[in-house]
Amino acid sequence: MAIIIRLDRIMADRKMSLNELAEKIGMTNVNLSNLKTGKMKGIRFETMNAICEALDCQPGDLFEYTKE
Repeated sequence: MAIIIRLDRIMADRKMSLNELAEKIGMTNVNLSNLKTGKMKGIRFETMNAICEALDCQPGDLFEYTKE
């Protein structure tokens, strides 16, 4: 896939664990882990909003596009 998910990088920069972020945004650890590893096919704007709020970041910080 040409979209790279940078959630792990932002979480490390903020020193936030997967469990802590999952609790803050009301998402299960499993679903958040699937998002972080790129196993999900999509993300709701509501979820993206919650992640950006919890991590104090922009949507563009979470995703990167590269040509295949």
